[in-house]
Amino acid sequence: MDDIDASVEHAPVWPVFGDLMSGLLGAFVLILVGVVAVQMELTSHLQDEVKKRQLEEQRRMSLEKALAVPLATGRITLNNGRIGISGQVLFALNSDRLQPEGRELLHSLVTPLRAYLAARGELLMVSGFTDDKPIRGGPFVDNWELSAQRALTVTRTLIEEGMPSSTVFAAAFGSEQPVKPNADDAARAQNRRVEMAPVPKASNSKAP
Repeated sequence: MDDIDASVEHAPVWPVFGDLMSGLLGAFVLILVGVVAVQMELTSHLQDEVKKRQLEEQRRMSLEKALAVPLATGRITLNNGRIGISGQVLFALNSDRLQPEGRELLHSLVTPLRAYLAARGELLMVSGFTDDKPIRGGPFVDNWELSAQRALTVTRTLIEEGMPSSTVFAAAFGSEQPVKPNADDAARAQNRRVEMAPVPKASNSKAP
């Protein structure tokens, strides 16, 4: 009996120690693999973001180049890909009837915009905006209707001047999304505007 106890007491510990170290090494390898995988995912995400920003910058520069002439004359603005035209240039107050200066400006935009949209396979969204003053009298119920009719007028004029009808559509925002708080007449004049923005075409592919 004493011999058995002695053999147990003097049993070698190296196999147990080896098993423990193997387990720790395996855990370390798993952690290392996980860290590397996370780093690779972050690097891929960063590369995608850089590529996205480069494409956005190229898109902005391409649009600026296409609209260089009207931009240089100050008749339009370009902000984050949105082409802005003052409502005063296009319409009289509370009217959706296009003024001669406005038609002339839209005519000058058709050729560069048409080429830009065709090269990129995009559509043009025409958006109407108003100030916050309620409409009293006249043919329009409210600012929503006025902004919608102005957007439609610009859309139809672009088509009449040569823009393919399949590449342009209208949207209305009323007094929503002002560029300045409607605190005075100068700010309200800036908020009465039409914007045009190239947008991607909706995908026609259906999920399986």
